[in-house]
Amino acid sequence: MSKSIDNPECLFCNTRMHSFFNVLDKSQLQLLTQHKSCAIFKKGQYVFNEQGLPHGLFCVNNGKIKLSTIGFDGKEQILRLAKSGDVIGYRALISNQRYHCSAIAIEDSSVCIIDKNFFFQTLENNNKLLFEIAKKIGNDLKIAEEHIVSLSQKNVRERVAEALLFLKATYGFAPDGQTINITLNREEIADYVGTSTESTIRFLSEFNHEKIIEISGKKIKIINLSKLTKTANLMD
Repeated sequence: MSKSIDNPECLFCNTRMHSFFNVLDKSQLQLLTQHKSCAIFKKGQYVFNEQGLPHGLFCVNNGKIKLSTIGFDGKEQILRLAKSGDVIGYRALISNQRYHCSAIAIEDSSVCIIDKNFFFQTLENNNKLLFEIAKKIGNDLKIAEEHIVSLSQKNVRERVAEALLFLKATYGFAPDGQTINITLNREEIADYVGTSTESTIRFLSEFNHEKIIEISGKKIKIINLSKLTKTANLMD
């Protein structure tokens, strides 16, 4: 089970500036704090489950979350990755549908759960928030479409390289300026790429041998960003 924690004040939340709640004023942020609860989800815990009914909106205060679904063959497919400031579960909540995927903590994460009724009341009275959500939906749709094109048109080597670039773009680098700031096992990388774990291991080993990346356990350091970009068949 998740562990409840004291509610952080939304007004002083740095991650808010990276979400669509950055358009709320001081009084609205104070109301938001009063209509939410916060919890710690340990690594591997479910924030919400596929086919579950939405009862609130989830905002990642700190940590990393994967959104994934299970295919007919029982294999996991990672659809999206979330970071601090990201809002998840909004599509099912707004459309009043069951979740089409599960949200699982990749590392210990603190998540704020915003009351469903309060969220809809705020939407009715705030056109700026509506516009920000529309932009968020559009951007997420663009990312999903790009991922579909990659899965259908690129070979596995290109997709593995592209996945590393995506992880770098999403989570950035560690303080050394080269190590991707997220720890995923080989199976999870394969679940995002849409291939077997064996193929993922093989291509990561090739990249390591070619000095494009450097592998240390689950940590991956990008040594030659330009070459990795070309390997992914992307514009440098």
